[in-house]
Amino acid sequence: MNQGRIWTVVKPTVGLPLFLGSVAVIAILVHLALLNNTTWFPKYWNGKTAAIESSVNVG
Repeated sequence: MNQGRIWTVVKPTVGLPLFLGSVAVIAILVHLALLNNTTWFPKYWNGKTAAIESSVNVG
């Protein structure tokens, strides 16, 4: 393990739950940001299919 000496400073019983908890909090924050800042993500979670919109202007 490349960073194995970290456990001489931080106990694994403290460090691992702290690390996994921070990963879970970041994942929840990313999902909340997607829910608040997009229109398609809430529809996706509710099981609705997204309509494909073309934004290409021809001619």
